[in-house]
Amino acid sequence: MPDAPLMLGVSGLRGIVGESLTPEVAMRYAAAFGTWLRTKTDRNPYVHVARDGRAGGEAIYTAAISGLLATGCRVQRQGVAMTPSAGVFIDSRNADAALVVTASHNPQEWNGLKILLRPAAWGAESDGRGSPCDSVPQASAPPAEVAQEIVDAFHADAVSYIQQRDLLDSTVTHDVEDSHCLKVKEAMEEHFEAHCEEVMFGEDNEVGVVVDSVNASGSYTVKVFFNGTPARFTQLAGDWSGIFPHPPEPTKENLSEEGGLCDAVPGLKANIGFAQDPDADRLAIVDENGTYIGEEYTLVLAAEALLQARVARDSGTQDAPIICVNLSTSRMIDDVAQRHGARVVRTAVGEANVVEMMKKLRAQGHDVILGGEGNGGVIWPQVTYVRDSLSAMALTLALMARTGKSVSQLVADMPSYDIVKQKQPLASKADANPTIERIASAFAGDADAVIDTQDGVRIDWPGAKAWVHVRASNTEPILRLIAEASDRAKAEKLLDDVRKHVSG
Repeated sequence: MPDAPLMLGVSGLRGIVGESLTPEVAMRYAAAFGTWLRTKTDRNPYVHVARDGRAGGEAIYTAAISGLLATGCRVQRQGVAMTPSAGVFIDSRNADAALVVTASHNPQEWNGLKILLRPAAWGAESDGRGSPCDSVPQASAPPAEVAQEIVDAFHADAVSYIQQRDLLDSTVTHDVEDSHCLKVKEAMEEHFEAHCEEVMFGEDNEVGVVVDSVNASGSYTVKVFFNGTPARFTQLAGDWSGIFPHPPEPTKENLSEEGGLCDAVPGLKANIGFAQDPDADRLAIVDENGTYIGEEYTLVLAAEALLQARVARDSGTQDAPIICVNLSTSRMIDDVAQRHGARVVRTAVGEANVVEMMKKLRAQGHDVILGGEGNGGVIWPQVTYVRDSLSAMALTLALMARTGKSVSQLVADMPSYDIVKQKQPLASKADANPTIERIASAFAGDADAVIDTQDGVRIDWPGAKAWVHVRASNTEPILRLIAEASDRAKAEKLLDDVRKHVSG
């Protein structure tokens, strides 16, 4: 159904509940994954299952567990948990995988299934590009090639159910949040060489923090994280009901509604506001004045915090630190990296693609300190190879404490660009290919342009510090068009020039 697509790819499976996504579909996908994993491990694989807490998710969650159990998996149920918490947990338990029932930032009527894998557990010899996976064994979204294998298994209905005598019952765990919070605090102390509370809040510094958890998976974890700290912590939408008080993507429009986060931060005289999406892998920030600063700044501020601390303590290595980001991420990250002698490596869009590059470079001995995307996703490998809003909060607070600056002052210190994002409906991802080919061809003769076609088409004008990126979304039936330049008028002009070659 064009109006109710089932999206399958590196980001897992997503669909509209009751239409393209039913419990039967969820069970078949989980069963195909369980069969695939059992074949890879040649035993009963150990799989952790969690969900993002959105209302109605129990039906999909239960169906997915049934599919895993029926194919011989040892299942540990968590219930509602942040996706990065699941990543930390399966690393700590040496589990084979996690299956998280989530549609991330998609609206209330959507749900989905996201896979996290531990490469060493399922016996991969390489990441498909020549570097050993098992040298970087932490859990992450599967590489594109592996994700496609699982999708193909689902389409082929490649399921092998086991007999009753071999079926296992699931077990329950309740300590995922504690493991995640502890891991972030340990990473803060190791990297900044000081007690975590001192790093994040300074000495005798009571910081006002407001967090909007959209009544989903971050609701409890952030309470655990800030409990006992000097922070004046206030939570909005933290009741675990799974009913989103506003559209769940943490954008300016969705956080600026009356009584929302942009009102709450100055109203409570707080220093900062944080907004999570339902599975809490993305983070947006509101400054002390109630101004939404843009998701692009989340990764930039985290990078600035890590790079400042690295320079201050002298890492002892001559290798330039590396930050991996996708093609749609603001060039602010390039400027921040250059300021501290670091370098940026870009990948196709999708957390799995960023992580695959991080692991590849780290396996080669490079100093990969951070990864992420301009949608508010921060991947701090000292904690997990999963986008993590909790890590992003901790690093942002650390930067505020270290510099003594407010959020608005930190933003003013950053290079300034305007980024404009547009989207257009697509019946299928394949429908984007002719448009992308026309755009690449149209700009091929521009001597000042650098063209990258690893994910749609990105055209850079390095001298002008401007770029445009056109690609089909991995998670929604849309074509994304993004441009960035020194001011909004120039960015919009770039999009106008590109749209001439967009069909439909």
